[in-house]
Amino acid sequence: MSSTVDLAKLHIDDFTPHQHAGFELQAADRVVELKLAKVEPAGNSGRPGGAFSLLFVGSKGAWLPQAIYPVRHPALGVIEIFLVPIGPLGDGNGYQAIFT
Repeated sequence: MSSTVDLAKLHIDDFTPHQHAGFELQAADRVVELKLAKVEPAGNSGRPGGAFSLLFVGSKGAWLPQAIYPVRHPALGVIEIFLVPIGPLGDGNGYQAIFT
């Protein structure tokens, strides 16, 4: 994978246009296709523009453990994101990332 994006420079507006778009997560043993299901503000924080939450949906099946994963999107590049499994979401497994 290519160089990663600086998390401190990301804003909610970077993700909003990509809601419902596909992302590729690189797990230790495979690539997992994710869809960005929801982008939401998450209140005030020290982050310029405020905190925000991303909800991703992966396919049903074995859950990925909570961890930092490289996630790739053609327009955004590779982002090292801490993802937490949150339970079923839509037709698949839900994962959340919160930027504060």
